[in-house]
Amino acid sequence: MTGASVEKAIQLLKEKGYKYTDKRQSMIELFAQADRYLTAKEVQKYLKQTYPSLSYDTIYRNLYSFVEMNILEETELSGEKMFRFSCSLDGQHHHHHFICTKCGMTKNIHMCPMDFFKEQLDGCEIQSHRFEIFGTCENCLKVS
Repeated sequence: MTGASVEKAIQLLKEKGYKYTDKRQSMIELFAQADRYLTAKEVQKYLKQTYPSLSYDTIYRNLYSFVEMNILEETELSGEKMFRFSCSLDGQHHHHHFICTKCGMTKNIHMCPMDFFKEQLDGCEIQSHRFEIFGTCENCLKVS
């Protein structure tokens, strides 16, 4: 992700009335650099280095605020919520993801299955959709 994407995210925070803090910027920068899904525990482990008193609850509240503002995307894997930097902030067009269940790495899928489903749902109004494929990436397969 680019520095411009981080700046867009921080601008969104301000537009929505959230106070700018170094902690929030650090969270956003972490996701922009990671370019994969992260758990709240991974975020806490990273931020504890700089902000040892930062609580897990504060991290979780911020993660969900970021999701509401479309700064982060969320998914669930094995009953645990995971978050990644929103592709829309980086100017990417509509796409879906392959998500590695071992390391959280994501790959963009540049086709959308909705054309098929629209035909099946004639007369219905589709308001949104999400398509994710879960599996093991080539790097994790090499290690196994």
